[in-house]
Amino acid sequence: MNICIMAGGPSQYWPNLQMYKQTANLWVGVDRGVLALLEQGITPHLSVGDFDSVTKDELQMMQAQLLEVSLFPSEKDETDLELALNWAIRQKPKNIYIFGATGGRIDHFLGNIQLLQQETILQCLDETDIYIIDEKNSVTIKKPGTYDIQYDSKKKYFSLLSVTKEVTGITLTGFKYPLHQARLTRGSTLCISNELISEYGNVSFEKGIIMMVRSND
Repeated sequence: MNICIMAGGPSQYWPNLQMYKQTANLWVGVDRGVLALLEQGITPHLSVGDFDSVTKDELQMMQAQLLEVSLFPSEKDETDLELALNWAIRQKPKNIYIFGATGGRIDHFLGNIQLLQQETILQCLDETDIYIIDEKNSVTIKKPGTYDIQYDSKKKYFSLLSVTKEVTGITLTGFKYPLHQARLTRGSTLCISNELISEYGNVSFEKGIIMMVRSND
């Protein structure tokens, strides 16, 4: 099962949502993201948020079109996206794709990236892959293991960042800048802006948690 979550970030950073219509089993709208989905002809299975970024008329329109809108108070301990993501994880899907989570306010963007580093998220990575995706970037978190990476002309740059204090045993094959049993520390730029030089590459590492970013200019 694949779940797509649409947050309320600026529209100029969205990917083409129509590309995910065939692969998504469930759509979740977050705050103004609900309105964005409806405008794209997509009816969310779940609608979550305090909806402080929509007008009263827009909220009434959404409530009229949807079976259920989960309305939360604006003063709460979790962001709207965190509420939606936690619900999605409980469904135990194969993939979770998050859109509308980049651009705009930098505190929101950094908070969304850090959501992927929560302990509850890390615990589910053995059965669920989670991606934050926009027009030019894809971000995901990986635990130790071996991963095959396919060339993507729309996201030709490949970067690794250490989430934990360090990541050890990093080996990259099929890349412009290969590595063998390398060590990456938090804050290091060693693995920024690499590129695949073949149809497939391979990434493996032994210890730590890594953030994997695929980007284009």
